[in-house]
Amino acid sequence: MGKIVAMTGNIAIAEAMRQINPDVCAAYPITPSTEIMQEFANFVADGLVASELVAVESEHSAMSACIGASAAGGRVMTATSSQGLALMWEMLYVAASSRLPIVMTVVNRALNAPLNIHCDHSDSMGARDSGWIQIYSENAQEAYDNLIQAIRIGQYSGVRLPVMVCLDGFIISHSIERMELLDDEKIQRFIGPHVSYYPLLDTEHPVTYGPIDLQDYYTEHKRQQVEAMKNAKEVILEIAEEFKALSGRGYGFFREYCLKDAEIAILVLGSAGGTAQAVVDKLRAEGVKAGLLKLRVFRPFPLEELAESLKNLKVLAVLDRSDSFGAVGGPVFNEVRSALFDLKKPPKVINYIYGLGGRDLGLEDIERVYQELQKIASNGQITKLVDYLTVRE
Repeated sequence: MGKIVAMTGNIAIAEAMRQINPDVCAAYPITPSTEIMQEFANFVADGLVASELVAVESEHSAMSACIGASAAGGRVMTATSSQGLALMWEMLYVAASSRLPIVMTVVNRALNAPLNIHCDHSDSMGARDSGWIQIYSENAQEAYDNLIQAIRIGQYSGVRLPVMVCLDGFIISHSIERMELLDDEKIQRFIGPHVSYYPLLDTEHPVTYGPIDLQDYYTEHKRQQVEAMKNAKEVILEIAEEFKALSGRGYGFFREYCLKDAEIAILVLGSAGGTAQAVVDKLRAEGVKAGLLKLRVFRPFPLEELAESLKNLKVLAVLDRSDSFGAVGGPVFNEVRSALFDLKKPPKVINYIYGLGGRDLGLEDIERVYQELQKIASNGQITKLVDYLTVRE
């Protein structure tokens, strides 16, 4: 048993970073992730970590510094949100394509305009194809656990990819929760020493990063990234098993709740999972065969595993906390619907966009979704493929 504490999600992330003790952190403050690096800066000032903290002039510079430090051979971490992540856009691709296992906390916040500092997933979902592994957290405990596992996942020899650990802004980042911190020594043993491949500072074996790469080899290098992301699936589960042995808390690509005999279900990621679970409990008490799937890993996308888990449903609603303008539904909906396409008798799938700009998702909103699912299960008719929750139409 570790140490039981009450703390916010941001402080929990900073504590995990202290325990990991990375070589370099480069960051620029942005709401609602500012508190992470502010707290970590206190650890640096107090001599509790040996990390080099680099205060830069922008988020683009922060990721640039992280890339340089990781290429030099260091264990590197950072944190950002929203427009900060957007300002890093160019460098996100450089980090992934250079196969640098940087670990970054993304405290999810809506993208401008208009200006909004509250949660939705438009920032990280916009970066879903940048080549980063993406892991989403339901609460502060999961965010803490995910960050520790991310170190091992990213640095694995067959992966060597950067990892985003995402948590909902303010809902998780600023809310105080009861959680367990593991012992510092156990964390250090779990993550192990950092192993760098082809470090720039190894002058006996000089290498080049960021060369021009035209028709001759560019495609092959992109193909290698694809294989690395495929490899990450097995590694994520392997590391989760090791972490369960350490902490008693088990993780996978997703978490099923009352799904085994469910006829209707919701799929969601992030903090809304807890809200949906409360509604499932209520419906189950009323005799409704309702279920829930809380998606944790979005990249690499667990296509086969999701199809197996959801194959016996009659109707599924996918909830997206971001919109994909001009597409048919949100990004999670499109991925999930594609995953179910080849089933012999796939469930009917509908999409709800919700919670944009931090608007609250209430129990009554989730109940409305399940009521619609019951209607579709009864008459087989979908009246609206994509709809909106928590919006005044």
